[in-house]
Amino acid sequence: MTSGLSRLRRTDLLKTACEVIADQGFGHTRTIDIAKAAGVSQALLFYHFESKERLFAQAFAYAARQHLEALIAIERSTATPFDRLRTLLRLCSPATPTEGWRLWIEAWSEAVRNPELEAISRRIDSQGRVLLREIIESGVASGEFACDDPDGATWRILALVDGLAIQTHVHPKVLSRRRVNVLIRTAAAAELGLSADQL
Repeated sequence: MTSGLSRLRRTDLLKTACEVIADQGFGHTRTIDIAKAAGVSQALLFYHFESKERLFAQAFAYAARQHLEALIAIERSTATPFDRLRTLLRLCSPATPTEGWRLWIEAWSEAVRNPELEAISRRIDSQGRVLLREIIESGVASGEFACDDPDGATWRILALVDGLAIQTHVHPKVLSRRRVNVLIRTAAAAELGLSADQL
């Protein structure tokens, strides 16, 4: 019972840490900020996570697991490649208001200095690429897509998504959410031999 409560407490602390980091950024977040937001002492925070760096890495790992679960659901889906593609593009779209993208962008920046964060972000990034490439290859095999270079298409589509995520969160007034979605759908359609209005 104690172990279960301890796991629940850790999960609550990680969720709170994600929210605070997404709001304030890695560089401006202090452990006292997270402790206050969670309604606990700093001592309890350090009981669960031995250092600030470890807490940040674990918080990002927690957020990454949520994203991974969504990717796995798409991977296991029996829907057509076309429908799986649409679901994946919706999941990854930076046009959807979410603290997730802010946390992801913060983690990319911090990963330059934190090897644990770098490894986590690289693993999630790789999982997304593998899934998109598999969807494209399945779509080509079934005749739904026309694409001579699934690996290249995968890199180009996801690079656009990542770039637009930075633009929409760092410069929120530059592009409307609708425009962001149109740009992503148009690029993906062009890569896969579809018309933009199909996506």
